[in-house]
Amino acid sequence: MHLKRFSEAEPYEAPNHWGVAGLRLQGFEEGGPENQWIGFSQFLPGGGAGPDSTPFEKVYVVLEGEMTVEIDGTETVLSAMDSCTIPPGEQRRIENKSNHICKMLVVIPYPDGTRPE
Repeated sequence: MHLKRFSEAEPYEAPNHWGVAGLRLQGFEEGGPENQWIGFSQFLPGGGAGPDSTPFEKVYVVLEGEMTVEIDGTETVLSAMDSCTIPPGEQRRIENKSNHICKMLVVIPYPDGTRPE
């Protein structure tokens, strides 16, 4: 078992994001997961990301608040405990359109399928 306390989570900056504080809960460390990493993102009202896409899939899990996900001009609002998968290459834009902080988990595979050394 690889244990990492929340107090040990390191902040990270994600490209093309605004109004968000990200913490890496698991990944990119000795003994951690072999094929994905997990981030905890806290989006302020008006915070978001995109539009952009990545060559790998992403999973979003909203823990608290709401997040609007826009794909191909269609908006979907995710609420607490809702989740979605964004496939590789799919362009998405996300924005917290509420007046509350949105807390969400982000699960992303390592780009080449293996943990970096």
